Amino acid sequence: MTAATDEKSKLKYFRVLLKISGEALMGSRPFGHDIEVIDQLCKGIADVYKLGVQVCIVVGGGNIFRGSSSASLSSCERASSDYIGMLATIINALTLQNFLEKNSVNSRVLSAIPMTTICEPYIREKAIRHLEKGRVVIFAAGTGNPFFTTDTAAALRAIEMNCDVILKGTQVNGVYSADPEENEDAIMYDRLSYMDLLTRDLKIMDASAVSLARENSIPIIVFSLKGEKIVNIIKGLGTYTIVLSGCKR
Repeated sequence: MTAATDEKSKLKYFRVLLKISGEALMGSRPFGHDIEVIDQLCKGIADVYKLGVQVCIVVGGGNIFRGSSSASLSSCERASSDYIGMLATIINALTLQNFLEKNSVNSRVLSAIPMTTICEPYIREKAIRHLEKGRVVIFAAGTGNPFFTTDTAAALRAIEMNCDVILKGTQVNGVYSADPEENEDAIMYDRLSYMDLLTRDLKIMDASAVSLARENSIPIIVFSLKGEKIVNIIKGLGTYTIVLSGCKR
C-alpha cells in the first residue's frame, strides 16, 4: 500500500462542499483580500484535492459587499443590493481560482448569473462532470436570486452535487451556546441536531440552509479555518461541531 493510498483510506468523506465566508478572505484587514490568508486556505484545499477528494466551494462576498446589511445604509432596494453582493462573490470566486491554480489545483468557476467572458454558467450536469474529471468547482453568485444567502446556496449546491458533507469554515472552532468572544462561559457543542440549530436560534447558518440540509440528511461540520487543517476535518480529526439528524450530545 502506497502512502497516498493509506492516507485516502483514512478519509470519511469523498465529495465535499466547502462554504467559505467572504470575511474569511479578509484576514485581519477591514476590507478586501488578505493574500497570505487566501494562499494558506488554497494550500489546505490543495492537500485535500491531492488525496482525490472531490471538492466544491461556495464563497460569500461579505469582504466586499453584504447585500442584507448594506441595503439600509446605501438606500438600495434589497433585491438590487443582493445582486451587487452576488457580483462580489464572483470576484472572490475568481480570486480563489487564481490561487488554487497557483497551487496546481485544476478548477472551474460556475456562476448562477451568466457571465461567460470570465466564467462558465452554472449547469448541474457540467458541474458534476468537472468533479468527475478531478477539478475543483467554485460556485459563484449564490443561487442567482435575491433574498437567499450564500449559506442557502451552499446547501442547495451540496444537494445537487450529491455531496457527503457541508464543511462550514468559520472564525471559531465550532458551534457555541453563545458568542465565545463575549461570553467566557459559552459552551461548545461537539454534536447537534438540525432541530437544535433551528429551535435554539444558533446562528451558524440561516434557517433555509439548515432546513435543506435536514430534509436531505447532509451533515454540516462547523470548524475554524484558522485552527484546523481541512484535510484533518475530512479524516474526522481535530475540533469541530457536527450537525446531523437524531444525534445525542
